[in-house]
Amino acid sequence: MKILVINAGSSSLKYQFFDMENETVLAKGNCDRIGIEGSAIKHKQLIKGVEYEEKTPMKDHSDAMKAVIAALTSPEHGCITSMDEISAIGHRVVHGASSFTESVVATDEIIETIKSCRDFAPLHTDASLMGIKGCTEAMPGKPQVFVFDTAFHQTMPAEAYMYGVSYDMYEEYGIRRYGMHGTSHRYVSGEMIKLLDKPEEDTKIVTCHLGNGSSISAVKGGKVMDTSMGFTPLAGVIMGTRSGDFDPAMVTYIMEKKGFTPAKMSDYMNKKCGFLGLCGSSDCRDVESAAKNGDKKAQLVLDMLAYQVTKYIGSYSAIMGGLDAIVFTAGIGENTPSIRKAIADRLAPFGVKLDEDVNAKARVQSNIIKLSTDDSSVKVYLIPTNEELVIARDTARLAKDLVK
Repeated sequence: MKILVINAGSSSLKYQFFDMENETVLAKGNCDRIGIEGSAIKHKQLIKGVEYEEKTPMKDHSDAMKAVIAALTSPEHGCITSMDEISAIGHRVVHGASSFTESVVATDEIIETIKSCRDFAPLHTDASLMGIKGCTEAMPGKPQVFVFDTAFHQTMPAEAYMYGVSYDMYEEYGIRRYGMHGTSHRYVSGEMIKLLDKPEEDTKIVTCHLGNGSSISAVKGGKVMDTSMGFTPLAGVIMGTRSGDFDPAMVTYIMEKKGFTPAKMSDYMNKKCGFLGLCGSSDCRDVESAAKNGDKKAQLVLDMLAYQVTKYIGSYSAIMGGLDAIVFTAGIGENTPSIRKAIADRLAPFGVKLDEDVNAKARVQSNIIKLSTDDSSVKVYLIPTNEELVIARDTARLAKDLVK
């Protein structure tokens, strides 16, 4: 089977094309500025290492999908001779609320249910729906599978996902903890389970997806017990532009002091806080560089991030009744040795030991890297995330009986 994985944004469409016989990426690319002047496709065929960029009008996601198909079937840049070789399409869908606990095959009813979840993540959901529509129009009748970021977290018990607001808020509006980055947490925890010398049901892992958006998850026996992001991706540790957790009374206090509307306050918390609000840059590389040059605010950001991640690891160890492994992944987790070290140093009293030479050199690459010493009481690993592969695997599994 050959699977096309789609991750649609409001004005973009990223894709990867997999040969599932050996789980090889044959091609990948991005359609940018969809519906905007200057739209273009960047395509890379990985078998021959051929790359190209071409400006082409794309008024909507249907046009973008036609550009993707043209790139995949191109005699010069492609890797298939016709779209008939595309067995099925897998879509990343950010929010499935409580409606979806696993990936599903697309039907009209399923699409309507996704639309009913729109309020939880309107921008992301609208983008996903546009990508789905584009694929349906460009490849009618082709099996499609939806893989939800929230699904992996639906194993949380009620005591973890419920908030201390009146119960009718949950019943009427679905207000509860949902979590995000579920596909990433699912992939890296699955890889870590393979590395532990014990049955899956006995494993206790904390996965740290640290990037411009960050979330931490407690995964016991392959199932999520708790996760740091909440009703929205705003909760948890400080992030590039998001505030992370704080006293909810601060919301009304800041609104009164600044004269913010609810929309303005939401924009402030999501886009103007975190690293950016504290030290002027949302990019951890800039923050780390500034800290090395003596910027105290930048150093504060790094200290806060390490401190908050450590708190989550400690609390998750308690609720799981122990800890076998810590996994670092995503942009910061894979590329910032100083953050990993700062977290491990804080956990040293619990027997966590890093191989500092290995950690200092370890950055994102295709292979898994053990960061802890052999005598560390907790294993620490860098595992590059691969959300697209998870989507491709689910799509191949669910669509295998539907492929013509």
